[in-house]
Amino acid sequence: MIKPLRIFLLFLTFAGSIFLFSCSSSKIDVTQQGSDYTYKVGHPELRINAFGFIDQEQGPTLEITAEVIKGSLVYSQQNDSLSANIAIDIQIVDLDNGENIIESERITKTVSSSNEQITSSRETITINYSQQVSPSNYQISVTVTDLNSKRKLTQTTETFIPETDEGEFTISTIQMYGKEDDTDWAPITGYDVQSSVDSLRFIFQVISPQTERPMTIDSRLVEFRSDTGLPRSMTRNNYSPSSIEYKGIDYDRETVIQSTRRVLSDYSSVFVEYKFANQNRGNYRFEVTTKKEGDEEDQFNGRAFGVKSPNFPAVQNLNELARPLVYLMDSKQYESLMEISDKDSLKRVIDRFWLKNIGNKQKTRRVIELYYTRVEQANKMYSNFKEGWKTDRGMIYVMFGNPFYTRDRLRALTWYYSYNLEDPEYRFRFVQPQLNNKFFPFDHYLLQRQSYYHSRRYIQRDLWLSGSILQRRI
Repeated sequence: MIKPLRIFLLFLTFAGSIFLFSCSSSKIDVTQQGSDYTYKVGHPELRINAFGFIDQEQGPTLEITAEVIKGSLVYSQQNDSLSANIAIDIQIVDLDNGENIIESERITKTVSSSNEQITSSRETITINYSQQVSPSNYQISVTVTDLNSKRKLTQTTETFIPETDEGEFTISTIQMYGKEDDTDWAPITGYDVQSSVDSLRFIFQVISPQTERPMTIDSRLVEFRSDTGLPRSMTRNNYSPSSIEYKGIDYDRETVIQSTRRVLSDYSSVFVEYKFANQNRGNYRFEVTTKKEGDEEDQFNGRAFGVKSPNFPAVQNLNELARPLVYLMDSKQYESLMEISDKDSLKRVIDRFWLKNIGNKQKTRRVIELYYTRVEQANKMYSNFKEGWKTDRGMIYVMFGNPFYTRDRLRALTWYYSYNLEDPEYRFRFVQPQLNNKFFPFDHYLLQRQSYYHSRRYIQRDLWLSGSILQRRI
């Protein structure tokens, strides 16, 4: 864990002063989003984080965190319990000196449980690793191997530790943590934050030799206008370029949630920490702008994040189970479903919807499992500024599954659900919007909607509601 030299702890309130920050696209390229999330069916699920800082005793240090989802592992029966074994391999590459490669010893972990629910658990195995290094830019690759299935997955991220001259300073990357109730702070390694998290914590280091020149730290938490809603039906008109659905996030439309100013004097390298209550579903950025007295230029750093559903990427509570039914219900049914606030009533309506249509309880259970498996997989594969099942690609994936064939050309992606590539009803074309912001950080594709998808959508919905989806995909 980080050994703080000195920590300035700031509890921010809504009454904080508001300071002016420019909101140009140039800020986005120095804003971290956490590590990418690569999902492969049947492979271990892994997220990583790396933080470079100056330790009071050890000097320049890399702190690496790897999180492996327990439910993504393959378990074997060991007496009265289930057991999974993983190996973690960490490789550190000095990007300024390609010959300097640091490899850790293999770290192995065993997970055992007598509860069969472990095979679907979203709990994590957390591995922390520290390495003393020299100031430089680093690339960190972490590979997790499931020793039962022999399948592996690798994630890569970058961080830096600057070599700072006397009288100068640099800001480290911003680390983000979350906690629920009375639990300990846990690192948030990616972009997505579950709305069940109660509190957020941001920490960074001002890296500087001893100096007497005061430094001003302006920080703020901002929310951006963004699309968090349901996708438009595949048979309706396409989105206009001025709509928020087309843009995804409008970085020119922001709301300052909280802000503060702090002045440091007579300090060396210090950690600075901020805490906030978690926010409503949406897209945010925690920003820090620092400037030392007498300097003409300031330094900016940011940490972007999006608040998603409570159990993201899983769907577990009743509201999470109800909302994706929009693809199978007509508009009146769905509006009526969304008006139900009582949990017992909501459960009865959801159960009645599935069983009334399919009839057989065993078949109904299998169809429900398939449907929500696709919803969860869409969350893992297609999430951006909103949950993956709400995106256009997520909508098609939930309804139709994996395409038979795909074609990726420049800014266009085509999914084919027939071996006849000329059949328009079985062909879905997605296009990336032409956005002016070159730093737009999301994989954003919009379906090119067509009126002739009406019959295809109707037939596909009938396959689900009759249970025939278990025998034929389309």
